[in-house]
Amino acid sequence: MLYRPLFFFCLLLSACQPNPESSEEDSSADLPHVVYILADDLGWGDISVQNPESKIQTPNIDRLAQEGMRFTDMHTPSSVCTPTRYGILTGEYAWRSRLKRGVLFGYDLPLIPENKTTVADLMQRNGYYTAGVGKWHLGLPFPVQEGSDYLQRHQDSVTTLGTSEDVAFLETFEAGGPTDLGFDEYYGIPASLDMAPYGYIENSGWETLPTDSVAAEVRSPDYDKGFWRGGEASPEFDHRQVLPKITERAVKVINEHGQSRTNQPLFLYFPLTAPHTPWLPTEEFRGKSQAGKYGDFVVMVDDVVGQVMQALEEQEMADNTLIIFTSDNGAHLDHVGDEYEHSGNADWRGQKADIHEGGHRVPFIARWPNHIPANQTSSALGCLTDLMATAAATVGDSLANEVGVDSYNLLPVMLGEQPESAREVVVHHSLDGMFSVRQGDWKLIVGRGSGGFTQPRREEVAEGEPTGQLYNLANDPSEQNNLFVEEPEKLEELMAFLDQYQTEGRSR
Repeated sequence: MLYRPLFFFCLLLSACQPNPESSEEDSSADLPHVVYILADDLGWGDISVQNPESKIQTPNIDRLAQEGMRFTDMHTPSSVCTPTRYGILTGEYAWRSRLKRGVLFGYDLPLIPENKTTVADLMQRNGYYTAGVGKWHLGLPFPVQEGSDYLQRHQDSVTTLGTSEDVAFLETFEAGGPTDLGFDEYYGIPASLDMAPYGYIENSGWETLPTDSVAAEVRSPDYDKGFWRGGEASPEFDHRQVLPKITERAVKVINEHGQSRTNQPLFLYFPLTAPHTPWLPTEEFRGKSQAGKYGDFVVMVDDVVGQVMQALEEQEMADNTLIIFTSDNGAHLDHVGDEYEHSGNADWRGQKADIHEGGHRVPFIARWPNHIPANQTSSALGCLTDLMATAAATVGDSLANEVGVDSYNLLPVMLGEQPESAREVVVHHSLDGMFSVRQGDWKLIVGRGSGGFTQPRREEVAEGEPTGQLYNLANDPSEQNNLFVEEPEKLEELMAFLDQYQTEGRSR
């Protein structure tokens, strides 16, 4: 990497100077393992511990909550996946990058610059072995086809939308992939499970080149079919086996690390491919919910969480592991259907991609035995960008001012040391770039409409009508009573917060 701030984990030193060759191992011996499980499109109301009316039972996620702390006011930095993943890994809102709206697709080039510090960098420099397994969806450094103007288009465009004609399918990538961003190893797929190219990336290249192709698939009630786009694919790629395969790999990482019996702590970033489309629960999970294929796929996600927990227990790592489980945005309700009477986002308004609460309020559970009190619920306001500062505090580090500029330390809340986080404001962002700002009970949306999948995406505003939306979530959690006109002072205050964040960034 061209530049990374240098981090140190400081311990009390004895009078004798330690051996320089063993100091890093010694200093990291007491640090916890950290496992981050990121579901894909799992809603606030999908997990049974959080929604008594859920038509889906999630016993493993429920157990994680019973043994740790559940946050009820946690938000993603965006209501869609790519910008949320950017925020998780960098501690910054993605609208500070070139991605001002939308998501990347499978052929797009990297969104995270090599010189930007990631959570994986932070953990690696504090003695961790860093592994990533699962859905990447942050762009890959594909070699560009000779004669293509892709690099110029990539430079000029907000969302690049590259195609297979722009990139060369070579065994190895250019610099700038996951292993150049702090990961010692990475295994997974380039983007969402419904986006070509279909194949597995391993470290800095393809496990098997995508020399075949698959036809597009439309949505179907058939358990063996589901929506995906057509495109290049590796010969052995099977959409139905991706979640089992990445789970097997994540468990293998844990098992191998536990069996090595070294003092080195493990950081595992495990972004799942489910329950995002295509919904493809394997045979043993079919019919296990009362919410159709989608619900069955959520049950399969719950089983994945159980497999990770079991592996940690079998390797005697569980008591010294901080597990964080969450989702990259809310559930995509248009796909679930009303026939099951299941509300994936509970009573929150909207869905994935929307600026309303259902788009970005997500499940969030943290478990760290003997550190995080068991069976606790927190209403502290949080954002997934906060993983960066929380990880730094967990390993006894501090962040330089230019690193993780939108990240706040949640560890004191997790440990029960204080009820509220240091975060006063969260900035929300929708699929099409609509902004919202939240402070306390108040939420301002700069625009009318959902900004996402729910229609109307953008409302045309007649002269004299309010141009935005202002809600008091304490009195109006479903965002029905627009107080944009009635509360001018609160409107002005929230606009000032948003302007400060957009123009100056936060100050640590």
